[in-house]
Amino acid sequence: MKGTDLPRIPWATWRPKLLEMLVRYDRRVFAADVVAGLTVGVVALPLAMAFGIASGVTPQAGIYTAIIGGFVVSLLGGSSVQVSGPTGAFVVIVAGIIAAHGLSGLLMVTMMAGLILVFLAVTGLGQAVKFIPRPVVIGFTNGIALLIASTQIRDFLGLAIPEPPSEFFARMSSLAAGLHLWSPAALALAALSLVLILVVPRVVTRVPGSIVALALGTSAVAMFGLPVETIGSRFGGIPSGLPPFAIPEFRADLILPLLPSAMTVALLAAVESLLSAVVADSMTGERHNSHAELMGQGIGNLLSPLVGGIPVTGAIARTATNVRSGARTPVSGIVHACTLLGIILLLAPLATHVPLATLAAVLFVVAYNMGEWREIGSIWKLGWADKSVWAMTFVLTVAADLTLAVEVGMALAALLYIYRVTETTVVSTLTEHDIERGRVHALQDKPVPPYVTLLRIHGPFLFGMTDKLADATADLTAFAPMVILRLRHMSAIDATGLHALEALSDRLRTSGRVLILCGARAQPAALLHDSEFMHHVGEKNIVPHFQAALERAQALREQFSGLGDEIARDLSRAPI
Repeated sequence: MKGTDLPRIPWATWRPKLLEMLVRYDRRVFAADVVAGLTVGVVALPLAMAFGIASGVTPQAGIYTAIIGGFVVSLLGGSSVQVSGPTGAFVVIVAGIIAAHGLSGLLMVTMMAGLILVFLAVTGLGQAVKFIPRPVVIGFTNGIALLIASTQIRDFLGLAIPEPPSEFFARMSSLAAGLHLWSPAALALAALSLVLILVVPRVVTRVPGSIVALALGTSAVAMFGLPVETIGSRFGGIPSGLPPFAIPEFRADLILPLLPSAMTVALLAAVESLLSAVVADSMTGERHNSHAELMGQGIGNLLSPLVGGIPVTGAIARTATNVRSGARTPVSGIVHACTLLGIILLLAPLATHVPLATLAAVLFVVAYNMGEWREIGSIWKLGWADKSVWAMTFVLTVAADLTLAVEVGMALAALLYIYRVTETTVVSTLTEHDIERGRVHALQDKPVPPYVTLLRIHGPFLFGMTDKLADATADLTAFAPMVILRLRHMSAIDATGLHALEALSDRLRTSGRVLILCGARAQPAALLHDSEFMHHVGEKNIVPHFQAALERAQALREQFSGLGDEIARDLSRAPI
């Protein structure tokens, strides 16, 4: 009977990107993937060990996670060059889970998060991650970065004290009380490692500073017997051979207590992986499949605990390194996983001499880079509501825990969304002056020249809606040298929407095109002028109405000779 027929499942929705890329695969692409995979595999080694140690597990657990994540997500995911593994986003919550429920609780949380990610992929609910507003994302990213840095102070200074408490203020108090027990050798090695990490890439762009610091630091400890703590002294080294396989202990009584943590891990994995995939798209010109990516991440998190691993997600820094190293397809991610496996099989005994001070320096740089500290200034120039959401999320992440911070941040964001939508409703009487004033905004009596492409945003442009702009502007080759974005009917905008406009402006400028915005209403206009948006589009390219936008486009055309490629080259070099 038709009434009992089950809906047809669109299996192509979760088709791995690898299957699409293999259609045009050849030896040249394979060679590029191998070089990129080897490079990012070496880069991932110190990061994987450092994330494992900072999370409260062993360094090999971090490496095993990178192997499983790199292989499974590249095999089944929806991004062409995504590299997955352990990341800094999970360090704080993983350490908290281990402190409260032990390693078995963490393995359960990781597998539960994997099931949630698979569910999000199958049902399409994974698209809900786009409803997380930017102030919330920046708030808990800032908080996580601060917490990661605080966990590395002991090893950076070589403090001879027990493991500090997991709570931030208690940890800082414990560290302050033990400052007199610092180690000159550990501090000197950590400082030198930090300098190498920061300076080497500026001198030799293709050589990762973390690898140089790791190699020199390990060599110094092995050759001179420096009195610093190492992986061998704290963990007994890294076992050589294949990762051990074991099914984690399952306790039904822990499902409900661990569910909030599993939801947080799944949410972070989804946000981080899809954000990394978007970054990869912007660097390669490809389009990722978010459903397949979440499916790959879900299966990766289901399998990681089988080898004692921690949560898996897309790693933005390693993905960017993969792209810059010439990666073309998911094969590079598989090669990256095989590289780490080869290191475990052949070079594991050398890890005994890896100094924890050097890994602390690596994580200090990671914390700084992932913190997005520059975004604080732009958020602080927004309205009180956005600042309040950011501040509350940041404070709760540091002072309480990440799960509570995300919950409260999302609740505040939902209230903010309702508030902004209600503000978009306006009831007023139209006068002859209003009608006359609207003529400069009208399109009907104004011919659009061929060197102009028109875009418009209709309705509130808030978090959860910005992907519509990305979809409409995915192929910039079809756009004219000058793009006019009409904001006459955009009733409201928030920090997430503003960030999307900034990204569009930067993309257009990189392609040799200019963005002109016109007709913004009171709330969007105030936000555009009070924020740092001027640096992205230029003050002269924000005009009050459509007539002024056409005049600005004509002035730009007269300023530069010709159209097409020639004007594109001129505009791309022009100051904004």
